[in-house]
Amino acid sequence: MDNNLKASLREVHAALASGAPVDEELQDLLRQLDGDIERVLEQRADDGAVSEEGTTTYGLAERTQEISAKFAAKHPALEPTLRELARILGNMGI
Repeated sequence: MDNNLKASLREVHAALASGAPVDEELQDLLRQLDGDIERVLEQRADDGAVSEEGTTTYGLAERTQEISAKFAAKHPALEPTLRELARILGNMGI
């Protein structure tokens, strides 16, 4: 599951690098989400599971869905990748 999540994050980064410009608000939202996901993955690697302390994981899937909705209009090619990322996070219980 972690590998799927990492692959989806790489797809998001690649799409952003090659696509149309993204406004500053969405860039900030994606940076925050990316950082939170990276911390969760590091925690899982260190602890074997997401602990209750440290990184707050509540709502990552929901935030990803919200960002996906914002991207849908301006960046329709990126929206399915973000939707998949939200599905993966939801399946992981994050």
